[in-house]
Parts: sequence; C-alpha cells; structure tokens
Amino acid sequence: MDAINTNNLNNKAHVLFSGGKDSSLSAIILNNLGYDIELVTINFGVLDSYIHAQNTAKILNYSHKVISLDSEILEKSVDIILNDGFPSNGIQYIHKETLNIISDDFEVIADGTRRDDRVPKLSHAEVQSLEMRKDIQYITPLMGFGHKTLRNLVNSYFEISEKESEELLKSDYETEIRAVLRSRGENPLDYFPKHIQSRVIGLKKR
Repeated sequence: MDAINTNNLNNKAHVLFSGGKDSSLSAIILNNLGYDIELVTINFGVLDSYIHAQNTAKILNYSHKVISLDSEILEKSVDIILNDGFPSNGIQYIHKETLNIISDDFEVIADGTRRDDRVPKLSHAEVQSLEMRKDIQYITPLMGFGHKTLRNLVNSYFEISEKESEELLKSDYETEIRAVLRSRGENPLDYFPKHIQSRVIGLKKR
C-alpha cells in the first residue's frame, strides 16, 4: 500500500479544542493522517477557562491558540437556554456561530463531534452548506466510531480525569455558559442535568 502523499493535503487542520478526550483523540487521528495540527480554543471573556485546554495542549505537544469571540454570542445562547428550559438549542447556536466565524480564517476545521452526539452537531445538509459557503473542509474524525470503540481508543492513548460537570472545569462552551447563568442568579443544575465530564491529564506511551 502506498504512503499518503501529504503534499496533496491542505496540511493545516485547526481542531476545536476543549482539553477533553474527544477533541484530543480527533487531533491525534488527524495528525496520524498527515495533518499539521493547531488546537483552537474559543473563549468569550467570562472566565479564563482556556487555561485548561492550554495545559492539555502542552501534554499532547500540539500548537494551541485561543480565539476570543464576542460575549454577545454567549449571552444570546444563555437567553435561548433560559427560554427553552434546557441547554441543547443554546449550545447548538453557539457552535454554529463559532464555526461560521472561524471559517473565515481557516480552510480546514475539525472537532470532536461523535456519531452518538445530539449536540453540538451539524446535520449533513448544514455541513454541506458550511463547506460550500465558506469554501472550507470541515472534518469530524470520530463520526465513524461507536461508544465502545471510542472508549478503547481513549484508554489506549490518554490518562483522563473524570468528575461531575460541576466539579471538573474544561475549556468548552458549557463552562462559560454555566458562569453566565450564575451571574444571572440561575442555578446551572436547573438546566444542565448532572453528567460526567472528562479532561485529558496525561498521554500514555505507545
């Protein structure tokens, strides 16, 4: 089998990065396919939550940048969550806005969206629209893997910390959304059900 000619690739992939296992695994898969990886963390200026992603990026030894977006996007997502009484549409809104904005600057964008995810996740039609409108490549390396396969891959590559979402800070949308909810006198647990979050804290030798 012939080796991949990486000269034929648009070789720089910008991976939306929270410091969690899914975005970390996506970065490793794309790197193994020949892409030059730059991790990208979105921050809205409410918290310095990007620090957690910075620490994981150092562990993975990939270039990392923080992109500051307008806090109005975050505030509108919280408005949607408060109106709905649940977080999915608000998170979907913030993810679509993020992709729409950063696609003006990056030609290859990737994230850790999984096959079993409900949000944030673009439909096939939305992916096609984004790629055609912005003339970019949008890659979701984990879409072909089920839960059991992803668990095995994560366990083979990473040391992870897992805790309740209120106890483990990450560099994802949810962390700053929770902070805004608190600032408005709301309890995030009234909108986000308890669930386990994970963050990569070490890289296993292979």
